[in-house]
Amino acid sequence: MNHTLQVIIEHDKDGYFAYVPELKGCHSQGDTMEEVMKNIKEAIDLYWSTLRPAEIKRILKRQVFTTSMPVSVG
Repeated sequence: MNHTLQVIIEHDKDGYFAYVPELKGCHSQGDTMEEVMKNIKEAIDLYWSTLRPAEIKRILKRQVFTTSMPVSVG
């Protein structure tokens, strides 16, 4: 079964950091975008392998939305 998960990636001077909001505690990092994507995929696969079918079903029902919001600075 295929499902699309949201992956949030942040970048700063120390590298790239990724997490999956649907999977509490599923985080990874890398020096490049390619590396962090590879690492978070591995983290997701490992996370899935620890879940019972009922937990997977519950997670797949969750919805995560992202948006942007203008703000005033200064």
